[in-house]
Amino acid sequence: MSDTSARTHAADGPEAGGELHERAARLDAADPLRGSRAHFVLDDTVYLDGNSLGALPRTVPGRVAEVVRREWGELRIRSWTESGWWTMPERVGDRIAPLIGAAPGQVVAGDSTSVNVLKAVVGAVRLADRERDEILVDATTFPTDGYIAASAARMTGRTLRPVEAAAVAREAGPRTAAVLVNHVDYRTGELHDLPGITAAVHAAGARVVWDLCHSAGALPVGLDAHGVDFAVGCTYKYLNGGPGAPAYLYVAAAHQGAFDSPLPGWNSHAEPFAMEAGYTPADGAVRGRVGTPDILSMAALEAALEVWDGVRVEEVRAKSLALTDFFLECVEACVPSGSVVCATPLPHGRRGSQIALRCADAAAVMAELIRRGVVGDFREPDVLRFGFTPLYTSFTDAWRAARELGAVLRAPA
Repeated sequence: MSDTSARTHAADGPEAGGELHERAARLDAADPLRGSRAHFVLDDTVYLDGNSLGALPRTVPGRVAEVVRREWGELRIRSWTESGWWTMPERVGDRIAPLIGAAPGQVVAGDSTSVNVLKAVVGAVRLADRERDEILVDATTFPTDGYIAASAARMTGRTLRPVEAAAVAREAGPRTAAVLVNHVDYRTGELHDLPGITAAVHAAGARVVWDLCHSAGALPVGLDAHGVDFAVGCTYKYLNGGPGAPAYLYVAAAHQGAFDSPLPGWNSHAEPFAMEAGYTPADGAVRGRVGTPDILSMAALEAALEVWDGVRVEEVRAKSLALTDFFLECVEACVPSGSVVCATPLPHGRRGSQIALRCADAAAVMAELIRRGVVGDFREPDVLRFGFTPLYTSFTDAWRAARELGAVLRAPA
């Protein structure tokens, strides 16, 4: 495959399949992250949907049971202090921070991604001069980001202008107050140029907000190194925090003193238990909190993050690229010629940790794959998405997925 519109051309055959299977086994044996798979609750299913919901880490059920039985059941209200519930949003934020290239004290966990997008975009706009009357948003963004950006524009009296992510660097100008961009496109898996776009937005005098939902936990992000202003992300994908797990907000240290959240809650008050009628914001990342944190979900997330102990994100990225390269090679060998088109950019510098294949009757194809034990997902109108979570996805998984895809596409209609 030479580019994103290249089609597979090699027919499946027992020789190719056998050689690839043997190579997958060798790659798995040499994988420096192979031990991480044992930290998850998995079965014989090929699970390639961790870019929607990560697998369950084995530490989570016991930790949640402990919170319910002892901390809630026995200590009750005392757990806000004795079990550290009150400081959990900052503590969990500091566990996430190294995974996105942030120093401690800049990430707070809580609320949903959508809520944090609103905080970040409005906060970024409020740092801008009034003559900067425009917000730029990634035109292919996840729909909610666009909805929230439009609401932020209404709240701040600005105009929202969608532009392609690749065009943000040249479109940002003297009217731009803030920019919202996805690091990885959720449909295609395309990786956008965070360092270059951030530098261009700053050169235009504006602030940038990055949505890391499809990159955090799959590749290095480097928020501090690249001078990012604000970032948001979910934790139920590559961070394996569980369904509806708390999201997070990154506020660069340089902006924390001036950050004016549109959702000033009692948890972000400088003296929350003073119960004052007037609002005085707390210092630091705490300013990004709103209301009472969801302790059960937060505890599950905190336990889930233990799988990252001793893991380097650079190793995760290396395996992600190797996995997706190998999957594409297996697809080329196993899938009938011309039946799929790769929508994900092939160069490593433009690829996240998923492969998107365009295919006729994609919904039915994915349904059959799932019936056969290969779980990916479908996106309208014709996209098969396969997410590769390097902590638990194996090269044998990649081979099996391609083999089954080929079998489904060769089956009579």
